[in-house]
Amino acid sequence: MSYLAERREEEKERRRLDIIEAAERLYAAHGWDTLTMEQVGREARVSRALLYVYFRDKEDLLLAITVRALEDLRERFEAAEAGAARGIEQIAAMGEAYARFAAERPYRYDACARFHAHQLRPAEGNECACIEQGDAVWAVMIRAIERGICDGSIRRDLGDPMQACFMLWSFSHGLLQIATNKGEAMRRHGMEASSLMASGHAWLRYLLEPRD
Repeated sequence: MSYLAERREEEKERRRLDIIEAAERLYAAHGWDTLTMEQVGREARVSRALLYVYFRDKEDLLLAITVRALEDLRERFEAAEAGAARGIEQIAAMGEAYARFAAERPYRYDACARFHAHQLRPAEGNECACIEQGDAVWAVMIRAIERGICDGSIRRDLGDPMQACFMLWSFSHGLLQIATNKGEAMRRHGMEASSLMASGHAWLRYLLEPRD
């Protein structure tokens, strides 16, 4: 690739990232449902025509944001993995990291939740990248489960680590969804989101730990 061609590709990628970051700022400030591509174009200072050169529609832009969200989550899980020696502690740290992710970057958590809820099409482009990043997140969890089985901190009769990973993810994601969206209903029954999350993580640990 020539120097000029390389510079053009770098400039194209910078412009693409500028658009994604502009959309993330608007997402964080106003939510996704009312956001328009016109607003994103103004925030990113690009024309409507140029905006659609990079993203075919609003859903495609959301998928690009979700790729970044899943990369962020994977990095947090890898830090949790590196910060603990035994598999059970790694899994516990990942549960806490997921809750922090939702609290610190609620728009990224929302993007991930929307991706998990939507019907997958034949994967291409940003959707394919989301799937790859999601698999990378799960791979970190699977490593921790396998480590825990080997070091004795997770029960050996747990079964397939991949299936266990999906169940842990489903439980944690569902619990976090309820804690995030049903706070008022919980308070009417004398519960707080933080205590629900703590109890949920304690339940998961109890289910994972070996029984004498």
